Amino acid sequence: MDNRVVDLQEVEVLQHGDVSVLSDVNLTITEGEFTYLVGKTGVGKSSLIKLLYADLPLKKGKASVANYDLATIKHKEIPLLRRNIGMVFQDFNLLYDRDIEANLAFVLQATDWKNKTEIDQRVHEVLEAVNLKEKRKAKPHQLSGGEQQRVAIARALLNKPKLILADEPTGNLDPEVSDEILELLHNIALQGTAVLMATHDYRLINKYPGTVYGIENHTLEKRTMFS
Repeated sequence: MDNRVVDLQEVEVLQHGDVSVLSDVNLTITEGEFTYLVGKTGVGKSSLIKLLYADLPLKKGKASVANYDLATIKHKEIPLLRRNIGMVFQDFNLLYDRDIEANLAFVLQATDWKNKTEIDQRVHEVLEAVNLKEKRKAKPHQLSGGEQQRVAIARALLNKPKLILADEPTGNLDPEVSDEILELLHNIALQGTAVLMATHDYRLINKYPGTVYGIENHTLEKRTMFS
């Protein structure tokens, strides 16, 4: 059985239509694999992530994400692809005019969940998974940065994705809280969801090992050793 969640072969990542950011990208991520994407700011980490959730088009190479072919995917299929991908950003992107339960319910309603009982149950499940059940009626401004990022991870889990894409999720957090977020993401991977995390915090990589890909000179390379 093929357990590849991400499979990129000789891909070129383009911005603004024709500006090459990365070339000859080969990347494979399997179910339950925790993968780091490292490199300096501006080298193309976020652009590669955007390609994976079809925010940037694939014009060269072969790419499959969650069993969707990015070369042939139709515009109407992109929302279906994205339901298989959970997104976690450096900025939490929460709705500050409503409580945490309502934030999460809004996402489910926007992805065609209709049954209120099922919505409530799924919200309860993901809040339990990130240990925030007692904060369900709090609004985002009442939470710490780490708690807000946990809500963002809960949001990413709502539709039971095959892949979590985390773009610098600890960038605004202090080291102790960053460790808590990494431990949570690692536990998610252990349960079978692939995780790709872009970071420049090498301390985390040494503390929480995973597969490491580095970007340098417009190329992506797998690193067998990291220190």
